[in-house]
Amino acid sequence: MISRPLAISILQILCTLFVGYIAALVCVWLQTPIPWMIGPLLITAGLSIFGVKTLSWGPFRNGGQWIIATALGLYFTPQVSTLVASLWWLVILSISWSLAIGYCYGLWLYWFNASRFPRLDRTTAYFSSVVGGASEMTLLSEREHARTDLVASAHTLRVLIVTITIPFAIKWIGWQGLDITPTHNYQFSITGIMALALLTGLGALGMKMLGRSNAWFIGPLIVSIALAINEVELSGIPSWLTNAAQIVIGISLGVRFRPEFIRSAPRWLLSVAIGTFAMMTLCALASFGLSQLIPLPTATIILASAPGGIAEMAITAKVMKLGVAIVTALQACRIIAVLFLAEPLYRQLKHFGLMKE
Repeated sequence: MISRPLAISILQILCTLFVGYIAALVCVWLQTPIPWMIGPLLITAGLSIFGVKTLSWGPFRNGGQWIIATALGLYFTPQVSTLVASLWWLVILSISWSLAIGYCYGLWLYWFNASRFPRLDRTTAYFSSVVGGASEMTLLSEREHARTDLVASAHTLRVLIVTITIPFAIKWIGWQGLDITPTHNYQFSITGIMALALLTGLGALGMKMLGRSNAWFIGPLIVSIALAINEVELSGIPSWLTNAAQIVIGISLGVRFRPEFIRSAPRWLLSVAIGTFAMMTLCALASFGLSQLIPLPTATIILASAPGGIAEMAITAKVMKLGVAIVTALQACRIIAVLFLAEPLYRQLKHFGLMKE
């Protein structure tokens, strides 16, 4: 017999999914960018802030990342992979730029808030500003005895702002369907998609066993890319499945916002919002400059360098046809590099006295 708390949790999850689905349909009708993720994200964030008990189930979120990563990996045909490999210097530049702008963002967070938060330290500001995943940066900050509540809220708000702002801005400007990389149409197959799920699932489990962050995205992505590069065609991913994945990913972002999220530290959240918009502006300006030097659309470079999450930016590129492979590759390389370099870089900055109050 199902216990009462478990039954309530199941009901909350199902109701949240239903509301997210309806919001996605409304956004489709309104013709918003990436409606299957934006709709659920906005409705669940709004309801959560007003105290409604929304709930996301971890396995659904993991499954959504698994599906999206597999679909994105299939874009890496041999021809596209050759193009991405030729842009190795852009990968290095993107990583360096991300670390540099993140550090400056951290200086801003500390300067703006130090007088109002007596317990705020440079460590908290640093891990709040590194453009990486919220959960990973929160765990790293906990090791260094920083304020994890501020770190988690900073990353959550940053990803929300970037995920909403950039797609709407790109659609408003009219940058859609500019993908210059050739795509390959994979035929759907029941047996093929089962084999694809098995192989990419093993990739996720492998990443989990290695203790890697974001295992349900990185693992399937690596396996899917390897299959596409070697022209192993198993199956395509139907659109209804990627739409469902976007819904659960949007919900997983939206449910992080609770009433206490807004009440706890409004000045901190204001500084995060200002800093995020400043980073987006600088990334857009840098992307415009790069677009004059390399034969890639400005929108593609903006998505590739945007300070958001890899899944959210890659989904935007996929739906709006803006260089999926290039955006995915650059975002993936950036996030992996940041995850590996964030803590060693912090220790070096601390060693040279750059983390002093």
